Amino acid sequence: MPESKQAYLHIENLTKYFGEFVAVSKLSLEIFSGEFICFLGPSGCGKTTLLRAIAGLDPQSSGSITQDGKNISNLPPSERDFGIVFQSYALFPNLTVFQNVAYGLENQRLPKEEIRKRVASLLELVGMPEHTEKYPAQLSGGEQQRVALSRALATSPGLLLLDEPLSALDARVRVALRQEIRALHERLGVTTILVTHDQEEALSMADRIVVMNDGRIEQIGTPEEIYSTPASPFVADFIGVMNFMQGEIFSGKVRIGENTFSCETANIQDGRKVRLTVRPEDILCRTDSTSDQSVSLNSFAVKVESLEFLGSFCRLILSGPEGFGKLKADLSTHQVHELKVTQDSRLTAEFPSRNLRIFPESS
Repeated sequence: MPESKQAYLHIENLTKYFGEFVAVSKLSLEIFSGEFICFLGPSGCGKTTLLRAIAGLDPQSSGSITQDGKNISNLPPSERDFGIVFQSYALFPNLTVFQNVAYGLENQRLPKEEIRKRVASLLELVGMPEHTEKYPAQLSGGEQQRVALSRALATSPGLLLLDEPLSALDARVRVALRQEIRALHERLGVTTILVTHDQEEALSMADRIVVMNDGRIEQIGTPEEIYSTPASPFVADFIGVMNFMQGEIFSGKVRIGENTFSCETANIQDGRKVRLTVRPEDILCRTDSTSDQSVSLNSFAVKVESLEFLGSFCRLILSGPEGFGKLKADLSTHQVHELKVTQDSRLTAEFPSRNLRIFPESS
């Protein structure tokens, strides 16, 4: 996260209609200079609509956008200061790599030698200095996206917009390019907005994540804040894997069936229905006998219904006391061997208070 807390992009009460459909509703957001922001959410949540409104490609129905102190709300895209990279690369197939990257610079009527140096420098930056004379069809998907990135950066824009740029690439290329884009951002310091539905992409790349749902912002925060302290059941469910249990507040605790959990209940009144959440990696498992369970708070007898090997860890599906439902718990492969866990194993599962979060049910 950049040190300067100067707002570079200010969006206020932005609304976008498509006919009767509200794609984005009264959305306000500040993005700081040099920041890498991810708009994250499921398909149809409004993230690409918001990005296109910022670019002027699909102007907002109401609301305002200010960039670097200048109101750009009604400016055409050609008069806005941004570079954009699409999922589909959008390279000119009849132009060479050099000509694609030089396109925006030639439109600015810069001297040929200056253009040549700038293009060479950008292609060096993305590791493609030897591809200048190739055409897009001769490049892999990852290479085409690097060229698209170079072209977007060629005119030194104040804002870089990335619309799902990696989703058409295979997994290995995607991870490599993810790291390259992040390194490029740290080197150039250009304010960047990435639209993605891939939570891993957002968590690994962003300074802050804007989680969107139904045209609204559900939560804004650092990757760690979004993951560790989700602000709503939607965020808890959308980011990572989460266990949900239905319960109610009883004497300052959460009662599920005949059992109670001690955790921070935020003074929610007795009798209120709530959802208790816990991440699979936060459930601690051991092979204590039943008589030892009282030693630890929030410890319950569970049965292993099934195991799923996922490389560095195993996911256990657990059944517990009535009302718990099926719970996922993640243990390291080493721990699974150490505890001799198999299907039908009986374990004690502990739910540390600090890792439990509750959400009141909508009344």
